[in-house]
Amino acid sequence: MGHSSVRGEGTRRRGPHARDLGWDDSLYEEGSPREEEAGRVPRARTAPDDERDGAGAPDATAEGSGSRRRRVPRRGKRGRRRILRGITLSVSVVILGTAGAGYLYYEHLNSNIRKGDRNSAGSDVQKSAPNAAGQTPLNVLLIGSDSRNSSENLELGGSKKSVGAPPLADVQMLLHVSADRKNASVVSIPRDTKVDIPECTDSETGDTHPATRDLINATLRRGGPGCTLATWQNLTGVYIDHWMMVDFAGVVDMADAIGGAEVCVNHNVYDGPKPGVPGGSGLRLTKGTHEIQGVKALQWLRTRHAFESDFGRSKAQHMYMNSVIRKLKDQNAFTDTGRLVDLAETATKSLQVSEEIGTVDKLFDLGMTLKDVPTGRIAMLTMPRIPDPANPGNHVLPAPGEADRLWELLREDMPVDGKAPTSKPQTPAAPKDPAADPADIGVMVRNGTGDAAAATPRRAAAVTGVLARRGFTQAWADKTPDPQKRTQVLFPSAELEGDARSVAKALGVPTSAVKRSTDVSGVTLVVGTDWRTGDTFPKASPAAGPPKNTETVMGDDKGACMDIYAPYRF
Repeated sequence: MGHSSVRGEGTRRRGPHARDLGWDDSLYEEGSPREEEAGRVPRARTAPDDERDGAGAPDATAEGSGSRRRRVPRRGKRGRRRILRGITLSVSVVILGTAGAGYLYYEHLNSNIRKGDRNSAGSDVQKSAPNAAGQTPLNVLLIGSDSRNSSENLELGGSKKSVGAPPLADVQMLLHVSADRKNASVVSIPRDTKVDIPECTDSETGDTHPATRDLINATLRRGGPGCTLATWQNLTGVYIDHWMMVDFAGVVDMADAIGGAEVCVNHNVYDGPKPGVPGGSGLRLTKGTHEIQGVKALQWLRTRHAFESDFGRSKAQHMYMNSVIRKLKDQNAFTDTGRLVDLAETATKSLQVSEEIGTVDKLFDLGMTLKDVPTGRIAMLTMPRIPDPANPGNHVLPAPGEADRLWELLREDMPVDGKAPTSKPQTPAAPKDPAADPADIGVMVRNGTGDAAAATPRRAAAVTGVLARRGFTQAWADKTPDPQKRTQVLFPSAELEGDARSVAKALGVPTSAVKRSTDVSGVTLVVGTDWRTGDTFPKASPAAGPPKNTETVMGDDKGACMDIYAPYRF
């Protein structure tokens, strides 16, 4: 407070000052004009000093008063200190009580979250190296479960025969956000895609499921969401940081919490049962644009027949997601605390997540990754595919070439919309030992372009010849079959990393494909199915445009509208 202008005031002992406690003590000084400003009633004046008795109390019978003076109680400094202490204590209780309530609410939200293991299988896929600014991309697998193992889910779809059965992963999308958080991609894989599923161990039951080849939606019942993630990693070579899963009831609750999203149909639609085609989502809309939420949103996301196929359904789901993102941005939901609290309450009850993001603050950080991504740089598409020759009417396979290019774009953190990259290139740390002269580097080359029936003939010999012409005269072809989806340059120990990178650079193979492995004894190049022809690895480039044999929906396309398959129009 500083010293008083009254002589001797600074030598008096005093208790904690109001200003020390964060209060403006001018509000408590006698005669302060700020009392009136604050709306307080001024204190009654006491008798002048010459009318006080020796004890300092007003003289009730002072001469010249003309009448008996009214006693006016006067609070001294001790009384004022008691008031201050009382107010401070009250405020402290309120602050602590609020903080306690906030903590309890935070713990309540955390207790809502259901968690599981991130990965249920082994994998050699590695996290991307940081770019020049030290940033790394974010990859999150979004899974929609068709579980009917609750009364809410059963009421929203399915039959009683489904109760108790392990769920299938009917919706699977990979959200990729660039390292600089300036562009994003969402890629769906149709549920009827035939893939290699690795051996998975279910963390909840402890059951181990052997490796198999099956539809990708079966992964959820063969080891939980962690098995779905492992299958995606092995298929794409993209390191996936987290998974998030929601069931039917969760979709309805989240749609209600968001407050609806706009969708559009080009014809009147009713997705109901037809002769020979039972089921249907029950979606009924008239031609035009509608704002849907709750059960209607679930029906939209589940509609398959009226949108003609799973590919049409994926496109409709992408339209809905883009609309949701636009709405959240328009509502300032990423910065509005009240909106965030409402969404957090619903999200923590609706979602199951991988354990490393199983807290409110981690989920909040995850949600913020889309805050600064312009909607014009959010691209959503379905995996390029071809019919499965073994069952062309019902199953599909990743399209050779175009699907490989899509996976490489994601691995190399390049946009899939055909526009220029926003992130700086990755700059992995230099190897401890520099590369030897190419003529001194031994390289074993293997043909991994497929099994004996599907492999490109003499591919290892052809690439060995390319290396020899580029100075690697000690390269030799190994006839051991080694089918691999992705071309890799492997090395066994740190002193050979420089040599492996030198081989990769000579062939145009990306640095992310150079990996340490205990399965090799020297530098080993495995030519995968992504490089069947040519002397230089076919590096993906955004300039080539979005992948072909798919459909792309951009986040800022407000005019997107779904066509309806003729039998489902009314």
